[in-house]
Amino acid sequence: MSGLIGSITWAHPPTAVLFDLDGTLADTAGDLGGALNHLRVARGLEPLPLETLRPYASAGARGLIGVGLNVHPGDAEFEALRVAFLAAYDRCLSDTTALFDGVAELLDELESRGLKWGVMTNKPHRFTVPVMRGLQLDTRSGTTISGDTTAHPKPHPLPLLTAAQELGVAPTTVLYVGDDLRDIQAARAAGMPSAAAGWGYIGHNGEVASWGADVIAAHPLDLLRCLG
Repeated sequence: MSGLIGSITWAHPPTAVLFDLDGTLADTAGDLGGALNHLRVARGLEPLPLETLRPYASAGARGLIGVGLNVHPGDAEFEALRVAFLAAYDRCLSDTTALFDGVAELLDELESRGLKWGVMTNKPHRFTVPVMRGLQLDTRSGTTISGDTTAHPKPHPLPLLTAAQELGVAPTTVLYVGDDLRDIQAARAAGMPSAAAGWGYIGHNGEVASWGADVIAAHPLDLLRCLG
């Protein structure tokens, strides 16, 4: 994938950009994968290679427990494994996490243009705060909404609408950038243009084109082309 696929016709000039966190702003796959492998080793299983786990990182505990232990929501073991996974992740959540290449430059450029930006993630608040602090984004982000900040996580539009309200901007003037189908669904429900982040874990995911995002960006800086 290269460049920018698609386009956005803004009814009013864009005022802000909201980002998902895992797989969009930050590469958290190493730490999430480490938590999953902790569970595997505790059960006498060999650790899985990071490249096997990376495509599932954006799905969090649900996706990683599914691929790593073949246990899924609704299975009798799932909730106990989810709790154990989160406890393991809590101990390693900033060991290897870093911004994707180009993200720091993108945020600098947004700020230089006077565009607001913030984060809306389904990650629980207790993990979002230390990860944002470790990335030195906590004092720069205009708003940070976690999966448990409002009554509903994505794909419900409420957290995105809440983020826009905290930024003091109209939802239709906000671009939401994410790397999961739920991100695009939430943006559509909130009346926000959307961009799929092709630089993270979904670059080779053939389903991305079917999500209905307004644009698919191969690199963070490609987003500047659809912001005027």
